[in-house]
Amino acid sequence: MTDSLHALSPLDGRYAEKTAALRPFLSEWALMKYRLRVELRWLLALSEEAGVAHVREFTPAEKDFLTSLSADLDDCAVRRIKDIEARAKHDVKAVEYYIRERLRVSSLRDVEASVHFACTSDDINNLAYAMMFRDAMRSVWQPAAQVVLEQIASLARASAATAMLARTHGQAATPTTLGKELAVFRHRLGRQLRQVEAQEYLGKFNGATGAYNAHRIAYPDVDWRGLSRQFVCGLGLAFNPLTTQIEPHDYLAELAHALMRFNTVLLDFCRDVWTYIALGAFRQQAAAGDVGSSTMPHKVNPIDFENAEANLGISSSGLAHLAGKLPVSRLQRDLSDSSALRNYGVAIAHSYLALLSVGSGLKKLAIDHAALAADLENAWEVLAEAIQTVLRKQGYADAYEQLKALTRGRPVTQADLSEFIAGLDIASDDKTRLLQLSPASYLGYAEELALDAVGNE
Repeated sequence: MTDSLHALSPLDGRYAEKTAALRPFLSEWALMKYRLRVELRWLLALSEEAGVAHVREFTPAEKDFLTSLSADLDDCAVRRIKDIEARAKHDVKAVEYYIRERLRVSSLRDVEASVHFACTSDDINNLAYAMMFRDAMRSVWQPAAQVVLEQIASLARASAATAMLARTHGQAATPTTLGKELAVFRHRLGRQLRQVEAQEYLGKFNGATGAYNAHRIAYPDVDWRGLSRQFVCGLGLAFNPLTTQIEPHDYLAELAHALMRFNTVLLDFCRDVWTYIALGAFRQQAAAGDVGSSTMPHKVNPIDFENAEANLGISSSGLAHLAGKLPVSRLQRDLSDSSALRNYGVAIAHSYLALLSVGSGLKKLAIDHAALAADLENAWEVLAEAIQTVLRKQGYADAYEQLKALTRGRPVTQADLSEFIAGLDIASDDKTRLLQLSPASYLGYAEELALDAVGNE
């Protein structure tokens, strides 16, 4: 597509197809749609409030017409709004004028002047953005995250008993199972995802500086605070009862921090999987026709996990700025949050791209059982921990030092350990258990821990 080739952002260029699911929620088009929804729902709310005398009750057909203005929004309507904005030099006012245009040629022409009644721009914007981000997260990002978590859980179940040499400081360490290590990430990511899912999305609807001044002067007897709460909650948002002109965006900082934590854990996962691929624990299934290197024909690069790492970093850096910026505004408001908010969706999109990449990469992984077994067979020194622990149990004061002298900094074979164990003055059952031990069987509760974390289905 010519448009995508000329896009400044890869989100709308190279990755346009992958990010398409987010456009109904995070694009400029979506912002228009959600603003329209807020304006029209407010006009409906006014018509249903008996104390607001100048806005009559609407017929069912008129209510359907108002609902259709946002529900059936098309590109032609959005272009019309943008044309109005080009003249008015105000994006929210352009939406108001567009609605008034449409009412002017309908049976609702008599309530045209009531569009945007007692509203300030952020009454519309804060609700529109809250619904946009809520719907993008719940409809697109969270399902994608759930898919990745289930992929990790499935791989962990399949490899719960697959013995693997662990590495601490990059060196051979007490063995584990592949499934247990994967289950650790499934557990961590699940905890972070639950916090994202529990996020509140706040909204306010209280006028120019948050005190319902215009509302109360027009209709002193209407319970504007109660009507505002009912209106905001009716949009599926949590009501913020006390603000300046703007909703202060604290919840958006909370969401940003929650997403950053999820991103960080997922990035850690990507780096570990990348390393397991490099060590041979995983093989990647090559797709016919794919090219791994422009000069080395044999290569199957872990590009999905590398791509995810890059996008997670970009997402988190954007979220870090937004979390620090959005809750800060001079006095009752300044416009710096307006430009910042337009980039919140960008940060979500990069995190979403990373989820897609991780999902793609996980589908290509195959466990190399032979490589894992060979790795363990070449690391008999890791049993030094087991032997010295049994010696401590038997009262050996220098157990650690004996095993250090035997194993540290030199190759250790099964025969070396068997000879050492055979010469120990310890209980026969302990000696038998140690002589039967191998790196592949020295696994503690690794399998049980994995299955407890990810289930047995």
